[in-house]
Amino acid sequence: MRARIKKNDTVMVIAGRERGKTGKVLRVLPAKERALVERLNMVKRHQKPRGPQSPSGIVEKEASIHISNIMIMCDKCNAPVRMGKRVLEDNRSVRVCRRCGDQLDR
Repeated sequence: MRARIKKNDTVMVIAGRERGKTGKVLRVLPAKERALVERLNMVKRHQKPRGPQSPSGIVEKEASIHISNIMIMCDKCNAPVRMGKRVLEDNRSVRVCRRCGDQLDR
C-alpha cells in the first residue's frame, strides 16, 4: 500500500494513547506503513556512549505510529480530514481535502 501521508504534513492521531494530539510528520516508513510524528509517541531508550558527541544515558525519542492511526489536518477546515486526488490543468496530481475541496499540497 502506498502511503498518502508525506513528510512535513500536519497530522492528528485518531487512535491509541496519543489520541487527539497533532504534530508534524518527521519521516514516513512506507515499507512498514508507519510514520514518525514530532513529539508524539515518545519512548525511552538506553544509549551506549558513542564518542564525546553522544554520551551514554536514557534518551527520549519518537516511536513510529501506524499510518491508519493518523489523519492529515486541513489548514482551511482546521480538522482531520480524508483526502482525495485531483488532476490540474498542467497534468499535475494534487491531494485535496474531501471536506472543503482545498488543496493539501502547497
